[in-house]
Amino acid sequence: MSGRILVTGATGTLGRPLVERLLADGAAVRVMSRRARPAGDGRPCEWRVADLETGEGLDAAVAGVDVVVHCAMHQRKEAAHTRRLLDAVRAEGRRPHIVYVSIVGVDRVPFSYYRTKVETERLIESSGLPWTVLRATQFHELVAGVTTAQRRLPCVFVGKGVPCQPVEVREVAARLAELAQGEPAGRVPDVAGPEVRSWYELARATTASWPRHRRIVQLRLPGRTFRAFAQGHHTAPDRAVGTVTFEEFLAAQRQR
Repeated sequence: MSGRILVTGATGTLGRPLVERLLADGAAVRVMSRRARPAGDGRPCEWRVADLETGEGLDAAVAGVDVVVHCAMHQRKEAAHTRRLLDAVRAEGRRPHIVYVSIVGVDRVPFSYYRTKVETERLIESSGLPWTVLRATQFHELVAGVTTAQRRLPCVFVGKGVPCQPVEVREVAARLAELAQGEPAGRVPDVAGPEVRSWYELARATTASWPRHRRIVQLRLPGRTFRAFAQGHHTAPDRAVGTVTFEEFLAAQRQR
Protein backbone atom coordinates (compact mmCIF):
# COMPACT_ATOMS: atom_id res chain seq x y z
CA MET A 1 0.00 0.00 0.00
CA SER A 2 1.12 3.55 -0.63
CA GLY A 3 -0.13 5.35 2.49
CA ARG A 4 -2.74 8.07 2.56
CA ILE A 5 -4.01 9.14 -0.89
CA LEU A 6 -5.52 12.58 -1.45
CA VAL A 7 -7.87 12.95 -4.42
CA THR A 8 -8.55 16.47 -5.69
CA GLY A 9 -11.71 16.92 -7.71
CA ALA A 10 -12.97 13.89 -5.83
CA THR A 11 -16.66 14.61 -6.43
CA GLY A 12 -16.29 15.11 -10.21
CA THR A 13 -16.89 12.82 -13.17
CA LEU A 14 -13.53 11.07 -12.74
CA GLY A 15 -12.98 11.67 -9.04
CA ARG A 16 -16.08 9.79 -7.90
CA PRO A 17 -15.26 6.43 -9.53
CA LEU A 18 -11.60 6.86 -8.59
CA VAL A 19 -12.45 7.22 -4.90
CA GLU A 20 -14.73 4.19 -5.11
CA ARG A 21 -12.01 2.12 -6.76
CA LEU A 22 -9.38 3.15 -4.22
CA LEU A 23 -11.72 2.31 -1.33
CA ALA A 24 -12.49 -1.06 -2.92
CA ASP A 25 -8.72 -1.67 -3.01
CA GLY A 26 -8.52 -0.95 0.72
CA ALA A 27 -6.56 2.28 0.29
CA ALA A 28 -6.55 5.08 2.86
CA VAL A 29 -8.37 7.84 0.95
CA ARG A 30 -8.79 11.52 1.69
CA VAL A 31 -11.40 13.33 -0.38
CA MET A 32 -10.83 17.00 -1.20
CA SER A 33 -13.85 19.04 -2.23
CA ARG A 34 -15.08 22.62 -2.10
CA ARG A 35 -18.25 21.30 -0.49
CA ALA A 36 -18.91 19.74 2.90
CA ARG A 37 -19.42 16.02 3.19
CA PRO A 38 -23.01 15.08 2.32
CA ALA A 39 -25.19 13.89 5.15
CA GLY A 40 -25.33 10.12 5.27
CA ASP A 41 -22.01 9.59 3.48
CA GLY A 42 -20.61 6.78 5.60
CA ARG A 43 -17.79 5.69 3.32
CA PRO A 44 -14.50 4.93 5.12
CA CYS A 45 -12.64 7.96 3.78
CA GLU A 46 -11.49 11.28 5.22
CA TRP A 47 -13.02 14.50 3.91
CA ARG A 48 -11.36 17.89 3.66
CA VAL A 49 -13.03 21.07 2.41
CA ALA A 50 -10.53 23.11 0.39
CA ASP A 51 -10.58 25.60 -2.47
CA LEU A 52 -7.83 25.64 -5.10
CA GLU A 53 -8.94 29.10 -6.21
CA THR A 54 -8.43 30.81 -2.84
CA GLY A 55 -6.16 28.28 -1.13
CA GLU A 56 -8.53 28.11 1.83
CA GLY A 57 -8.28 24.72 3.57
CA LEU A 58 -5.50 23.53 1.27
CA ASP A 59 -2.79 23.18 3.91
CA ALA A 60 -5.00 20.90 5.99
CA ALA A 61 -5.99 18.90 2.92
CA VAL A 62 -2.39 18.06 1.92
CA ALA A 63 -1.07 17.52 5.45
CA GLY A 64 0.40 14.06 5.93
CA VAL A 65 -0.52 12.60 2.56
CA ASP A 66 1.75 10.24 0.63
CA VAL A 67 0.06 10.50 -2.77
CA VAL A 68 -1.93 13.27 -4.46
CA VAL A 69 -4.11 12.26 -7.41
CA HIS A 70 -4.92 15.55 -9.09
CA CYS A 71 -8.28 15.28 -10.87
CA ALA A 72 -9.55 18.82 -10.27
CA MET A 73 -10.07 20.42 -13.68
CA HIS A 74 -10.64 24.03 -14.69
CA GLN A 75 -11.02 25.33 -18.22
CA ARG A 76 -8.89 28.45 -17.65
CA LYS A 77 -7.20 28.25 -14.27
CA GLU A 78 -6.00 24.67 -13.97
CA ALA A 79 -2.31 25.61 -14.18
CA ALA A 80 -2.69 28.32 -11.53
CA HIS A 81 -4.63 25.96 -9.27
CA THR A 82 -1.97 23.27 -9.71
CA ARG A 83 0.80 25.73 -8.86
CA ARG A 84 -1.05 26.58 -5.63
CA LEU A 85 -1.48 22.88 -4.85
CA LEU A 86 2.22 22.15 -5.43
CA ASP A 87 3.24 25.12 -3.29
CA ALA A 88 1.09 23.84 -0.43
CA VAL A 89 2.57 20.35 -0.76
CA ARG A 90 6.16 21.62 -0.72
CA ALA A 91 5.45 23.94 2.22
CA GLU A 92 4.19 20.93 4.18
CA GLY A 93 7.67 19.47 3.95
CA ARG A 94 6.80 16.07 2.51
CA ARG A 95 7.45 14.62 -0.95
CA PRO A 96 4.22 12.90 -1.96
CA HIS A 97 3.81 11.18 -5.29
CA ILE A 98 1.83 13.48 -7.63
CA VAL A 99 -0.41 11.64 -10.09
CA TYR A 100 -2.01 13.82 -12.77
CA VAL A 101 -4.57 12.99 -15.42
CA SER A 102 -4.18 14.82 -18.72
CA ILE A 103 -5.61 14.46 -22.23
CA VAL A 104 -4.29 12.67 -25.30
CA GLY A 105 -3.03 15.16 -27.87
CA VAL A 106 -2.57 18.19 -25.62
CA ASP A 107 0.82 18.82 -27.21
CA ARG A 108 -0.49 18.34 -30.77
CA VAL A 109 -3.80 20.23 -30.81
CA PRO A 110 -3.56 24.05 -30.36
CA PHE A 111 -6.78 24.23 -28.36
CA SER A 112 -6.74 26.76 -25.50
CA TYR A 113 -7.62 24.26 -22.75
CA TYR A 114 -5.06 21.82 -24.09
CA ARG A 115 -2.37 24.48 -23.76
CA THR A 116 -3.40 24.80 -20.12
CA LYS A 117 -3.02 21.04 -19.67
CA VAL A 118 0.48 21.14 -21.21
CA GLU A 119 1.46 23.94 -18.85
CA THR A 120 0.11 21.94 -15.92
CA GLU A 121 2.04 18.84 -16.97
CA ARG A 122 5.24 20.88 -17.07
CA LEU A 123 4.60 22.36 -13.64
CA ILE A 124 4.31 18.86 -12.19
CA GLU A 125 7.31 17.51 -14.08
CA SER A 126 9.50 20.39 -12.86
CA SER A 127 8.13 20.45 -9.31
CA GLY A 128 10.96 18.45 -7.79
CA LEU A 129 8.38 15.96 -6.51
CA PRO A 130 7.96 12.35 -7.67
CA TRP A 131 5.31 12.28 -10.38
CA THR A 132 3.25 10.27 -12.82
CA VAL A 133 1.22 11.68 -15.73
CA LEU A 134 -1.49 9.69 -17.51
CA ARG A 135 -3.15 10.99 -20.65
CA ALA A 136 -6.61 9.72 -21.61
CA THR A 137 -8.96 10.31 -24.52
CA GLN A 138 -12.30 12.04 -23.94
CA PHE A 139 -14.77 10.35 -21.63
CA HIS A 140 -18.02 8.97 -23.04
CA GLU A 141 -19.86 11.51 -20.87
CA LEU A 142 -18.19 14.46 -22.59
CA VAL A 143 -18.86 13.23 -26.12
CA ALA A 144 -22.52 12.49 -25.33
CA GLY A 145 -22.84 15.74 -23.42
CA VAL A 146 -21.75 17.89 -26.36
CA THR A 147 -24.64 16.43 -28.37
CA THR A 148 -27.17 16.52 -25.54
CA ALA A 149 -26.39 20.20 -24.88
CA GLN A 150 -27.89 20.90 -28.33
CA ARG A 151 -31.11 19.04 -27.60
CA ARG A 152 -33.33 22.12 -27.80
CA LEU A 153 -31.90 23.25 -31.13
CA PRO A 154 -33.63 22.35 -34.40
CA CYS A 155 -30.53 20.40 -35.44
CA VAL A 156 -27.30 19.07 -33.92
CA PHE A 157 -23.95 20.38 -35.14
CA VAL A 158 -20.79 18.26 -35.28
CA GLY A 159 -17.34 18.71 -36.77
CA LYS A 160 -17.12 17.24 -40.24
CA GLY A 161 -14.54 14.48 -40.51
CA VAL A 162 -13.55 14.69 -36.86
CA PRO A 163 -12.78 11.29 -35.28
CA CYS A 164 -13.37 10.50 -31.62
CA GLN A 165 -12.13 7.68 -29.39
CA PRO A 166 -14.13 8.01 -26.16
CA VAL A 167 -13.24 5.92 -23.14
CA GLU A 168 -15.21 4.68 -20.14
CA VAL A 169 -14.38 6.86 -17.13
CA ARG A 170 -14.28 3.89 -14.76
CA GLU A 171 -11.56 2.30 -16.84
CA VAL A 172 -9.49 5.49 -16.53
CA ALA A 173 -10.22 5.54 -12.80
CA ALA A 174 -9.00 1.96 -12.47
CA ARG A 175 -5.74 2.82 -14.19
CA LEU A 176 -5.28 5.92 -12.03
CA ALA A 177 -5.89 3.87 -8.89
CA GLU A 178 -3.24 1.42 -10.00
CA LEU A 179 -0.76 4.22 -10.64
CA ALA A 180 -1.55 5.92 -7.32
CA GLN A 181 -0.76 2.73 -5.45
CA GLY A 182 2.47 2.15 -7.37
CA GLU A 183 5.81 3.84 -7.73
CA PRO A 184 6.25 7.17 -9.57
CA ALA A 185 6.58 6.37 -13.26
CA GLY A 186 6.81 9.69 -15.12
CA ARG A 187 4.81 9.83 -18.33
CA VAL A 188 3.01 6.50 -18.72
CA PRO A 189 1.32 5.04 -21.83
CA ASP A 190 -1.97 6.69 -22.82
CA VAL A 191 -5.41 5.21 -22.15
CA ALA A 192 -7.87 5.35 -25.04
CA GLY A 193 -11.28 3.96 -25.84
CA PRO A 194 -11.82 0.75 -27.83
CA GLU A 195 -12.94 2.37 -31.09
CA VAL A 196 -12.09 5.36 -33.25
CA ARG A 197 -15.44 6.60 -34.57
CA SER A 198 -16.60 9.70 -36.38
CA TRP A 199 -18.15 12.48 -34.34
CA TYR A 200 -21.17 12.18 -36.65
CA GLU A 201 -21.64 8.49 -35.79
CA LEU A 202 -21.48 9.17 -32.06
CA ALA A 203 -23.94 12.05 -32.29
CA ARG A 204 -26.31 9.82 -34.27
CA ALA A 205 -26.05 7.11 -31.59
CA THR A 206 -26.74 9.69 -28.87
CA THR A 207 -29.85 11.08 -30.58
CA ALA A 208 -31.26 7.67 -31.54
CA SER A 209 -33.27 7.37 -28.32
CA TRP A 210 -34.58 10.95 -28.34
CA PRO A 211 -38.36 11.22 -28.73
CA ARG A 212 -37.99 13.75 -31.53
CA HIS A 213 -35.73 13.30 -34.53
CA ARG A 214 -32.88 15.80 -34.94
CA ARG A 215 -30.99 16.40 -38.14
CA ILE A 216 -27.22 16.22 -37.66
CA VAL A 217 -25.29 18.90 -39.54
CA GLN A 218 -21.59 18.46 -40.19
CA LEU A 219 -19.49 21.63 -40.20
CA ARG A 220 -15.93 22.12 -41.37
CA LEU A 221 -14.35 25.03 -39.53
CA PRO A 222 -11.26 27.05 -40.49
CA GLY A 223 -8.09 27.18 -38.44
CA ARG A 224 -5.30 25.02 -37.05
CA THR A 225 -7.28 23.73 -34.08
CA PHE A 226 -10.08 22.20 -36.15
CA ARG A 227 -7.54 20.80 -38.60
CA ALA A 228 -5.65 19.09 -35.76
CA PHE A 229 -8.88 17.56 -34.44
CA ALA A 230 -9.86 16.45 -37.95
CA GLN A 231 -6.47 14.79 -38.32
CA GLY A 232 -7.14 12.80 -35.15
CA HIS A 233 -4.30 14.19 -33.05
CA HIS A 234 -6.51 13.75 -29.95
CA THR A 235 -6.89 10.00 -30.56
CA ALA A 236 -4.52 7.10 -29.84
CA PRO A 237 -5.44 4.10 -32.02
CA ASP A 238 -2.39 2.19 -30.81
CA ARG A 239 -3.57 2.56 -27.20
CA ALA A 240 -7.16 1.29 -27.62
CA VAL A 241 -7.06 -0.47 -24.24
CA GLY A 242 -10.60 0.47 -23.18
CA THR A 243 -13.29 -2.17 -23.51
CA VAL A 244 -16.62 -0.33 -23.07
CA THR A 245 -18.02 0.95 -26.37
CA PHE A 246 -19.99 4.17 -26.74
CA GLU A 247 -23.23 2.27 -27.41
CA GLU A 248 -22.70 0.19 -24.27
CA PHE A 249 -22.21 3.40 -22.30
CA LEU A 250 -25.42 4.88 -23.71
CA ALA A 251 -27.37 1.70 -22.91
CA ALA A 252 -26.13 1.77 -19.32
CA GLN A 253 -27.12 5.45 -19.01
CA ARG A 254 -30.65 4.72 -20.21
CA GLN A 255 -31.04 1.99 -17.57
CA ARG A 256 -30.23 4.36 -14.71
